Amino acid sequence: MRWMAVLGCAMALVACGRPAATTPTVQCAVFEPGATVAIAAGRVNRGANIFEPEERVGGVGDVAAFDIDINEVTNEQYAAFVGATQYVTLAERPDPDGAPMGAAVFDREQARWRVDPTANWRHPDGAASSIDGRKRYPVVAVAYEDAEAYARWAGRRLPTENEWEFAARGGSPAPADRRAEAFSTNDAPIANTWQGVFPFRDTGEDGFVGLAPVGCFPANARGLYDIAGNVWEWTSDRFSGDPPTDIARPNYQAGMRVIKGGSQLCAGNFCSRFRSGSRQPGDESLGMSHIGFRTVGDAP
Repeated sequence: MRWMAVLGCAMALVACGRPAATTPTVQCAVFEPGATVAIAAGRVNRGANIFEPEERVGGVGDVAAFDIDINEVTNEQYAAFVGATQYVTLAERPDPDGAPMGAAVFDREQARWRVDPTANWRHPDGAASSIDGRKRYPVVAVAYEDAEAYARWAGRRLPTENEWEFAARGGSPAPADRRAEAFSTNDAPIANTWQGVFPFRDTGEDGFVGLAPVGCFPANARGLYDIAGNVWEWTSDRFSGDPPTDIARPNYQAGMRVIKGGSQLCAGNFCSRFRSGSRQPGDESLGMSHIGFRTVGDAP
């Protein structure tokens, strides 16, 4: 079933290719990870600018006041949680045969997904990878319950879809230009996405081939970093509504949560879900190398 989830969701969630030879130098913002931004109560309304069938659901309703992390939770933050609690992520736990469950990894060289039993948040691309020197990168390969466990430890929770979207865009409708939240008016990248033609080559025009540290792209109007691109983010809502047209999988709604924002694997010619109004089903039982999260807190 986990293989089916990866194979079924992969085409909807990513674009693929081979790394570019060089990328430009990017100056990343310096801020204290874990800082939050207060969001006043209001009403979110995605409006009429709907680009995919699944976007007909969600993105409208009243939202109570809350605060939200300025950044996607980082490896450094997650390591502090694990160090304090000795928590073991789903990917690190044994399956019925006694082997680690592992996580889904996107192999850029082979342009395909695989479930790697050696992959987990410490080794997000498998045993040969490491998060050494990547403390400010978003933590990935965390299943939904792993993200939820961190949030509880921090005295917080995962955002609802509407809270996430309201923090991303406020009360304005989704932009009519599907590239507006990932590219500037002169077409310069303002989010970590995949440049180039899927599935052949990621040119790295935004400065990165793969994940980026948090805060390397401009903050949105609320002061939040990496709302578009870098990693998809878990929300607490169960996925419902029309299936994405590029997923061919029966019973796709079972055990699925809404993920938001797109990732560094979304390309202009395929996926194009680097938008506040985009939404996808994420298999809550599976960590993936392009899904992370941020947390929220209720206002007093």
